[in-house]
Amino acid sequence: MSTPKFRIAICGGGVGGLTLAVALSRYPDIVVDVYEAAQSFYEIGAGIGVWPRAFKVLQKLGHDFEQQLLQRCGYEFTEKYVPAIKYRKSDQPAGIQLFELMTKGDQMRFHRADFHGVLLSHLPPSCTTHNGKRLKSYIQPFKHRSRNSPITLIFRDGSTATCDVLIGADGIKSAVRPCMMRELAEGMAPNQKQSVLSCIDPIWSGVTAYRTLIPAEKLRARCPDHRVFRGGIIQYLGKDAFFLAYSVSLGKYINVAGFTLQRDLVGTAYEADPRIPRRSFEGKANSEWVGELTAEQFVEPFKNFEEEAKLLLECVERGTLWAVHTVKTLPSTNFGRVALLGDAAHAMLPFQGAGAGMSIEDAYLLATVLGHKATTLDTVPRALAIYDKLRRPFSSDVALRSRLNGQLCALQTNAPLHKLGNTITKNWEWAWLTELDDALEEAIKLVEDSSINIS
Repeated sequence: MSTPKFRIAICGGGVGGLTLAVALSRYPDIVVDVYEAAQSFYEIGAGIGVWPRAFKVLQKLGHDFEQQLLQRCGYEFTEKYVPAIKYRKSDQPAGIQLFELMTKGDQMRFHRADFHGVLLSHLPPSCTTHNGKRLKSYIQPFKHRSRNSPITLIFRDGSTATCDVLIGADGIKSAVRPCMMRELAEGMAPNQKQSVLSCIDPIWSGVTAYRTLIPAEKLRARCPDHRVFRGGIIQYLGKDAFFLAYSVSLGKYINVAGFTLQRDLVGTAYEADPRIPRRSFEGKANSEWVGELTAEQFVEPFKNFEEEAKLLLECVERGTLWAVHTVKTLPSTNFGRVALLGDAAHAMLPFQGAGAGMSIEDAYLLATVLGHKATTLDTVPRALAIYDKLRRPFSSDVALRSRLNGQLCALQTNAPLHKLGNTITKNWEWAWLTELDDALEEAIKLVEDSSINIS
């Protein structure tokens, strides 16, 4: 192999980090190192959902890649309109059917370990993976004579490494983001500096998630013709709380995910204003995000729901509680030769199932600008600025749309019930009616024409 044009370090071997590594395999003159904090790349977690917009990006990684994903998904990708979610107003003795969401194409759902396995099997020889490497900080040279000198990575085990470009794909608790925010804040006026530094730590969004699996046989014994057995996702809406249910594991279990929303906190979940008072979850430290629940604790927020919903909840044996955290809207996702992608850049509320798709889109556009023949070590900062210009406004908009979706489902807006279906559909249809291609074309244009101002 000829001398590489630069070496990229990707911190984080999740969906975004590995997608970036695979996307960069089209450019053999780029050497990639993936550093993962865990001892294994196989993520825990039940599943990952990808809407048509993001799945079309995955298709760009090659026919074999797509076919391996489809084999693990169990159904074909379609662009026909299909029923997706049935919504009911359930916080009353007799619930009512509100509407059925129709989407242009299915959400493609995978087990996380399966999805990771496909990504890992497509990593190129030019990519080296390193496990058990949790980043502590990095040092980026800025003096004129050394501005292209390697970036030094410092890991928590005391080891170090170097790279020319650093991509933080290390999730909501990113170690790259604090270092970058401190670099950005350097030399700013006190108020502006305080705002930037307030983006370092994730914050509790005001949303609490309740998750469990119900044995399908247990529900079938109580109610053999329950609506959830007819397929698709059922969403039971109530004031300030709602939950959804659907079959998983080939019908062996019913997945139940519930949410409660505290209005004041949800409404300011992305505000980078340190003057806005925020509290941690139930007075606990921000590191305590997950807890165990008894059956009684799990059903408490939904105890006044309709009979159909109660039949499901009566089958709950135990569950987990998650304090859903977000990242404030960042002033930038790049600085020098360092950039953030995925949850490290824009961890958002889960109400449009968009988090994985956003990471995939980030990764592919980032690979496009870094891999372009016009991008050199000298012009990497411009390439990353192009990425930021095209992705940050879009991901910020999706974050706001996801929040609105949650507020609509928790009946916290002024939207009349008879217009709820149209409001939710219009707010969400970006995920199946738009594509990344326009942004990719714009990115290539900006890379190739350095005379265009991107500030």
